[in-house]
Amino acid sequence: MLGAYGIEGRRAMDIAASVEQAVASGRLEPGQLLPPLRELATDLGVNPNTVAAAYRTLRDRGVIETAGRRGSRVRPRPAITARESIRTDVPDGVRNVSNGNPDPALLPPLGDALAAAARHNEERPGLYGQEAVDPELARLARAAFDADGVPDGRIAVVSGSLDGIERVLAAHLRPGDAVAIEDPGWGALLDLVPALGLRPVPVALDDEGPLPDEVERALREGAKALVVTARAQNPTGAAVGAGRARELRAVLASYPSVLFVEDDHGHGIVDLPLHPLAGVTDSWAFVRSTSKAYGPDLRLAVLTGDAATVDRVLGRQRLGPGWVSRLLQRAVVHLWSTGAVDARAVSLAYGRRRDALVEALRSRGVEAHGRSGMNVWVSVPDETGAVARLLHAGWAVAPGARFRLAAAPGVRLTVSGMSDDDIGPVADAVASAAGPAPGRRYD
Repeated sequence: MLGAYGIEGRRAMDIAASVEQAVASGRLEPGQLLPPLRELATDLGVNPNTVAAAYRTLRDRGVIETAGRRGSRVRPRPAITARESIRTDVPDGVRNVSNGNPDPALLPPLGDALAAAARHNEERPGLYGQEAVDPELARLARAAFDADGVPDGRIAVVSGSLDGIERVLAAHLRPGDAVAIEDPGWGALLDLVPALGLRPVPVALDDEGPLPDEVERALREGAKALVVTARAQNPTGAAVGAGRARELRAVLASYPSVLFVEDDHGHGIVDLPLHPLAGVTDSWAFVRSTSKAYGPDLRLAVLTGDAATVDRVLGRQRLGPGWVSRLLQRAVVHLWSTGAVDARAVSLAYGRRRDALVEALRSRGVEAHGRSGMNVWVSVPDETGAVARLLHAGWAVAPGARFRLAAAPGVRLTVSGMSDDDIGPVADAVASAAGPAPGRRYD
C-alpha cells in the first residue's frame, strides 16, 4: 500500500504534505480511495492518531473527503488542482474568447484617479492606526447600496469579490459544513469552497438565477450557507429578476439561520435593475466588486452585511493584511465621484455584442444563454470535442469543466473582444462544433 501510493512521513504534517504531492502529481487521482487509517499507520510505523490528524488536515484543506466507514478519498475536484488550470492553450492565429476579461476600451484610464489618490496621501499619509475604510468611499458605497435597496449595514473593503466571500464564509462556517452554490458557476468559487474544508452543494439555475426548488432542496438537506450571483452570472449570464427574487426570498424566509452571500460583481456593466435578496436571513453579506467596470487590477470590493458578519470580517482582516490599500480606495473614490464610467453605455456595448451572438447561435439551432454581462454559455453534448473543433476552426473557448459540478457539459464564450464582424463566423463555428443543445435549465 505504501509503495503504490508513495505516502510517507512520520508526523501528521509530513503525511499530509506527501498526500498533497501525490494528488498534485497525479499519483493519486480525483475520487481515488486512500488507504484505511490503521493500515497506513501500520505501513508508516506511526500511531493511528497521527494519520487521523493528517487526514483531518487534508479534509480541512479541501484535498480529501471523509465518509466514516466508507473511508477517505481524494475529492472529485481537489483544491490543489484548481479549475483555473482547466484552460485551452491558444496557438498563434487563434482568437481567444475564453478569458472572461472586460474590454480594455471600456475601462476608464486610471492616471487621474491614481494621481488624485497620491495627492490625498501627501495631505494625509496612510499610517498605522487609521481607519481601515476610507470615510468617503464608505459614504459613496452606502449611498449606492441604498439606491439599490440593499439593507443598511456597515461597510468593509476587501480585495475583490472572492476575498470578501472567503472572509464571510470563514467567519461563520466550520470545516465539513455544506455550502449551496450555483451550478454551473464561478470556477474560482467552486475551488474556494472545498479549499476551506467546506462541502459544495450544486444548485441548478436558469436565465433568472437559482431555481427556488433547487435552493429549497439544498437548504432542507442541511446547507449552512447559500451564495447567489445577482447579475452577470459567470458563466451563464443569468440575472435575478423581480419574480425570481420574490420566490427566493420566500424560500430563504423559512431558513433564517442560513448564511446568505450575494455577489454583485456585475455592477457597472449591467443595465438590468438589482433585486437584492440580502437581509432575509439573520446572517448575510452583499459584495460589490470594482473589477469588471473599473479594471481587474484594482482588486477592490465593498462589502456590507449584518453587524456580526461585518465585525468578524473587519476583525479577522486586522489580524492579516490590516486593510486594503487606502491609495486604491482613494482612486476608487475619484472614479466614482467623477463618473469615470458611464454604466449605461458600457452595459449597452456588452449587451449589443452578447445579444447579437445569442441570437446568431439560436438562428443556427444552437441554444445559447447570456441574459446579462459579458459571457455566453452554450450547452454541448461533447464538451471536449467541441473545444477541440472550435480550436481547429480558429476560436479558443473556455471548457465548461471549469464551471461545473453536476451540470451538463457546455462552453463559455466572452464577447468583450468581439466585433460585429466576428458574430457570424464564431456562430458558424460553434454551430458546426456543438450542434443543437436544447434546454433553458443548466443541469
